[in-house]
Amino acid sequence: MKLSPNPRPFHLSLGDRGETVACDFLRKEGYEIVQKNYKCKLGEIDVVAKRRGRIAFVEIKTRTSVQFGSPQEAVNFKKQEKLAKLAEWYLKEKKITNSPIAFDVVAVHWEDGKRPLVRLIKDAFEKDDKEY
Repeated sequence: MKLSPNPRPFHLSLGDRGETVACDFLRKEGYEIVQKNYKCKLGEIDVVAKRRGRIAFVEIKTRTSVQFGSPQEAVNFKKQEKLAKLAEWYLKEKKITNSPIAFDVVAVHWEDGKRPLVRLIKDAFEKDDKEY
């Protein structure tokens, strides 16, 4: 009998649990989830959603402690640049033009044994005024 290398194969990873909580939270906030985990050769967008007539590209960060910073602090300038490129790719692939966009962040702080604390940061950053 071969044992799984993952001692908890039927449990979701922290990131997957955070994404589930974040998506539920986004729906309650009025977001319409269009796609989760969009992948292309440049990388992955956690969530693409519609929010008040805008396409929102949402990055979800989940942490169990703030020892190395808050979850939203992980969305640094380098990550923002990558998300902007991913958004451009997505819009071109889906043939979406002249649509207002937003870059939002959902920070999930989830300590063991406690309920997750979810913080939504709308318009967390902006891409330059380039037309999409």
